[in-house]
Amino acid sequence: MISELRASLVSFGLLTVLTGVAYPLLITGIAQAAFPHQANGSVMVVNGRAVGSSLIGQMFDDPKYFWGRLSATVDANGKALPYNAGASGGSNLGPTNPALADAAKARIDALRASSPGSAASSIPVDLVTSSASGLDPDISPAAAEIQVARVAGARGLDEARVRQMVRWSTRDRTLSLLGQPRVNVLELNLALDRERR
Repeated sequence: MISELRASLVSFGLLTVLTGVAYPLLITGIAQAAFPHQANGSVMVVNGRAVGSSLIGQMFDDPKYFWGRLSATVDANGKALPYNAGASGGSNLGPTNPALADAAKARIDALRASSPGSAASSIPVDLVTSSASGLDPDISPAAAEIQVARVAGARGLDEARVRQMVRWSTRDRTLSLLGQPRVNVLELNLALDRERR
């Protein structure tokens, strides 16, 4: 009985050290050596100050910035708190839920008011719905294109220049197979801010 207990405790201790200490340290070391930017949260730094992560969406509502997807995240009390990384999740509203239709209509109205030439039918769905995580940092190239005129006008830039920046910011499908082409909103907005300096 004592020998079995001793063997169990030794096995427990050894596995704890291997899987709870050695393995995490090894993986952390490899990540820091091979992918330091990603391993540290893909934090974007401007003038020595962290302004966000390229992996987590942010609220942009100023006309001079590209707007991202809606966020359905809430705080601990259920109050809307957009892009709350501590409460990742979608709204779970079904397609027939009036709240989903109202939120989409409000966003369409805001987009049409900010870009009067946009017809409701031409607004991409990713601009009027939230993602499953509520934290999606990317929009489709079509969602960026529909905002070019507004952003260019608000910044006093030529539309062709803004369109070119959108093209430069567009990432292709991962491994040419997974997902769709996408534009990271934070990276594009930071590039626009640098353009005016």
